[in-house]
Amino acid sequence: MKRIALMAALLVAPSFVTAPAFVSSPAHAAEECEAKSWGLSGQKKECFSAKVVDLLCEVAGDCPPNCGAGNRQLGLLRADNGKLVYPQKNLQQSFNGAVADLHPHCGKTIDVRGWFVGDEDTLKGAAQLYQVQWIRSAGGDWKKASKWTKDWAKKNPGAKGKGPWFRRDPRVKAQIEKEGFLGLGRAADVEFAKEEY
Repeated sequence: MKRIALMAALLVAPSFVTAPAFVSSPAHAAEECEAKSWGLSGQKKECFSAKVVDLLCEVAGDCPPNCGAGNRQLGLLRADNGKLVYPQKNLQQSFNGAVADLHPHCGKTIDVRGWFVGDEDTLKGAAQLYQVQWIRSAGGDWKKASKWTKDWAKKNPGAKGKGPWFRRDPRVKAQIEKEGFLGLGRAADVEFAKEEY
C-alpha cells in the first residue's frame, strides 16, 4: 500500500511547461482526429500541426545541433496559435516519454493526434499533459507513437527479463543502489517500510 501511495504521489508531481489553447487546426477534420481515450479526468482530444523543437532551445536559447541527439526534452510549437506544448507521454501504457517518437522529426512540422489531460478549471492556468498517440510527417501516413521501449531495449541489451522496463533499467538500479527507493538513503527505506498506515 505504501508503494502505491508513493508511486501515485510521484505521478501527480507537476512538471509541465506552458498551458496550450484548445483550438484545433482547421486542416484536421473531426473524423480525422482519432485517438484512444484513457478515461482520465479532464481529457480533451486534440489534433494539430506543429514544429518539433528542443524545449531548452526554444525557451532558453540553449541550442545544440539535432535537438541534442535525442537526449533532451522535445516540444511541439503549434502552427495554428504559436503555443508551445510539452508532450510528456507517448501511446504506450508504461508512461514512457515521447522523445523517441518525435526526435526523427526535429525541426520539421508534423501532424499529431492525442489528448490533453487535466481540467483547465481545476488546474487554474497550469499546463495540461499532452499524450501524443499518432504522428504524421508532411505527405506521410499516420504512425503510432510507440518507439520508446524498442529504443530502450536497443540501448540496454543486457537488461532482459520480465516486468516493466524501469525494474530492469541499469540507470534506475544504480540510482536506487546509491540513494535508496525514496532517494534518502537505504536507512530511510528501512524506516519507511516499518511504518504502519
